[in-house]
Parts: sequence; structure tokens; C-alpha cells
Amino acid sequence: MDPILSQLSERIRAAAAHGTPLRIRGGGSKDFYGEQLQGELLETAPLAGITSYEPSELVVTVRAGTPLGELESVLAEAGQCLPFEPPHFAGGATVGGMVAAGLSGPARASVGSARDYVLGLSMINGRGEPLTFGGQVMKNVAGYDVSRLMVGALGTLGLITEVSLKVLPVAPAEATLKFELGQAQALQRLHTWGGKPLPLNASCWVDDAGLPILYLRLRGAVAAVDAACKTLGGERQDNAAVAADWLLCRDQRLQWFEQREGRDLWRLSVAQTAPVLDLPEPPLVEWHGGLRWVRAEAGDAARLREAAARAGGHATLFAPGSNRTIAAAGRFTPLAAPLDRIHRDLKREFDPAGIFNRGRMYANL
Repeated sequence: MDPILSQLSERIRAAAAHGTPLRIRGGGSKDFYGEQLQGELLETAPLAGITSYEPSELVVTVRAGTPLGELESVLAEAGQCLPFEPPHFAGGATVGGMVAAGLSGPARASVGSARDYVLGLSMINGRGEPLTFGGQVMKNVAGYDVSRLMVGALGTLGLITEVSLKVLPVAPAEATLKFELGQAQALQRLHTWGGKPLPLNASCWVDDAGLPILYLRLRGAVAAVDAACKTLGGERQDNAAVAADWLLCRDQRLQWFEQREGRDLWRLSVAQTAPVLDLPEPPLVEWHGGLRWVRAEAGDAARLREAAARAGGHATLFAPGSNRTIAAAGRFTPLAAPLDRIHRDLKREFDPAGIFNRGRMYANL
């Protein structure tokens, strides 16, 4: 076994034997996400490097501690990318953290989520045992898909050591269109466009100082993008000028996000066809209506969760306000009894001593 993996396995076995909780950390870019951090630090930085990359096969295998920016640079040199646009946040994001958090950027509604691009994965469980699931092709995914189970688990099931990802070529053409539309009208347009053969890639509606704007990004073949621009209308933006704004949107760093004034930032994942919701203020809307970002006061938790549930989704306290570190209601929507039982059974199977990221997803799990 690789010496680094051997050292990690030994430390995990020792922690399990003594009941010592471990806090898994890559670059620390997502330390704000999830419940209270606790336990001794277990860093993935030594697990760095691209193990294999076959551009012609559209597959890359990379170790968990590899900086996300490094991987994206290598892919860009080959004209390829991670289509789901994983966020980087404050920098230092790693591939393992990307998988563990399971977060996707503006293009998620059109191209799929982080989970859809994980082909295989290696990990160390709570017994200190190295395990491998899946492979480098979709055909290897059979039975219970443990590789994708790890996506979004926030490190509560084990230490990810290596992951194989599907990548795609960068689209040959891109355009961003700007429309002055109210929220209801923008949602209706997005629902209509979604039923047509258009190269939709990302969207962002925001009420900017009383001026409601919908930004629509198109990606695809040159002819398809040009034809869509003529059909849809709107004001075509300069690609170089708006590229930075889409990156800021990906990392929740647009001015709208920055102007929270101590309020909480909530993330409401709902059905794309959901209408305008009863919220404390107009949200920032992404994913063609499927993602609603809301700035809210501490007492609005129940109202937001109820609104999300009525719209066929759920609400997550993504980032608490500056005056507090955690919400009494918890970050994530409480699980229904059957799902709670499944979560606990999986946790016991992969991490019997309960040492990995204890309480990171739910305070009592």
C-alpha cells in the first residue's frame, strides 16, 4: 500500500479504537458549510496529484487532496472541463472536498450535478480499511452505487482518497443574453424555453436595486447558439465582461450575496416549475427556477422551510449571519423517519465508531 495511505489507515484505526473524532479537511474552503466542526484535524493535502488522464476517453482519475484549480487547468489545456462548475469559494478547494460537499454551479440544471460525473472512488472507512467502488466507465456502476453515495455526504462516511471523474469538451460557442423581466415573467420564460431545443446552459435572475434582470447563458455549437440568440432576443453581452460575473455567481460572491447585512443566506432547492414563492424578499434565482437564494433573518427558518416544502423541495441554511455561528433549527432540513434510519444504518456500516466529521451533517448523527 502507498505509504501515505498506510499512515492514514493507521491513524484512523487508532482514532476508532479510542473513539477520537476526526475532522477531515482539504483546503478549508467549505469550513463554513454544515453543522459545527469538531474533532482532530485529518488533512488530505498529502493525497495530491492526477493519477491518470485520458482526454480521448473523457476520464480523469485524481487524488482527493489535489487542488481543484490545478485539475481544471490541466483539463483546460486539453480543451475539456468539469461541466457542473464546482464552486471554489475562498480558494484552496480540493477535489475531495468538491465530491464530499456535492455542490454544483450555475450550469447544474442543464448539464447535471457533481454526482452525475463520479465514475469511481477510493476511500478509507472507519475501520481503517481501504475500499474501492465503481471504475472509470459508466458500465462499472452496478448494484448499490457507493461512489455516488459519498457525493454530498460531507465526509461523514469515510475519507475519500481518489476519485475518477467524467469530463467533457468545452463548448465551442457561448453567449449571455440580458432581459429586463420581473420574477414571475422570467420564470415563465424559462419554463417555456426549457421545453424547446435550445442550448440553455445557465440562468440568473436578480432584483438589482429595484431593476429586475434575467441573465441567460447559452452554450453549444456555434450555429445553435447564434440561432438561439436571434430567436430569444434580449441584449447580448460581451463574453469577456460577463465571464467574471458567472464565476462570482458560482461562488456566491456577487454583490447581491455580499449585501447580507448580517442576515442568513438560505438555499432553497425546489421544482423548476415552482411559481414565485412567499419569501421575506425577492430571491436570487438560478437553475432555470430550481434554485432560490434568500437573505433572511434568524426567525424566518420555519417560513422558508415551509415555502420550500410546498414547492416540492427543501431549504438549507447555507451560511449563517455574521452575528451567530449556527441556527437553532439546524442547517439542513430534518430527515423523515425512514430516511433518518437509512442514514444511521449507513453511518454505522461505514463508520462504526462514529469518528468521521461527527455532527457535520446533522448534530445528532
